[in-house]
Amino acid sequence: MVDLNADLGERFGLWPMGDDAAMLAVVDRANVACGFHAGDAATMIDTCTEAARRGVMVGAHVGYRDLAGFGRRDMAYAPRELTAETLYQIGALEACARRAGAAVSYVKPHGALYNRIAWDRPQAEAVFDGLPEGMPIMLLAGCEATEWARERGIEVIEEAFIDRAYTAQGRLMSRSQPGAVLHDPEAAVAQAVAFARGESITSVDGQAVSVRADSLCVHGDNPAAVELARRVAERLDALGLR
Repeated sequence: MVDLNADLGERFGLWPMGDDAAMLAVVDRANVACGFHAGDAATMIDTCTEAARRGVMVGAHVGYRDLAGFGRRDMAYAPRELTAETLYQIGALEACARRAGAAVSYVKPHGALYNRIAWDRPQAEAVFDGLPEGMPIMLLAGCEATEWARERGIEVIEEAFIDRAYTAQGRLMSRSQPGAVLHDPEAAVAQAVAFARGESITSVDGQAVSVRADSLCVHGDNPAAVELARRVAERLDALGLR
């Protein structure tokens, strides 16, 4: 069984991003931006309020301090600074969630930070050090960081991406490469079903890759995200996999 999650709350000031209300009617988890890569205080409160109304779980979507690059640029961080900024972002969202009648139930790193800690142990440990006691973390399914987190007794939610291409090593294909994002809805739905069934998918170089996932992500900034999420949810529900 799997659930669906989406990266939401990424509006910043006057600049909109995605249709959060529509996505919250479909997904089970909302990864809410905490103001460093996107989002602001009002957006955090609004997103948490709607998530609470819909019964959707709220997660802290923490990232590098990089509004200009949307958190997708690799950055050099001292471990102590990364720990502090992780804790700071979670705390900000927890305050907004409480005001909205919700609670932060897990953490998901964003963008370049997410990709970096999957394979970089010092950076991963710095993020782990910033987690409140007992707080689960959502990580790329099968990455090395899943084992490092479990060694510390941290609950891990393993995640796969229904609208992203994978390499033969089970890593996400870089967004800088053509074909990194799946734009064919049927291909994305088929990939979601394969993840949910525990079946292998085909990597960008034609090899079979097995990915075990607890939660499936559809990106909220994809123009077709809402319709894609609905189609995936309907297919998984019909197959009894969600």
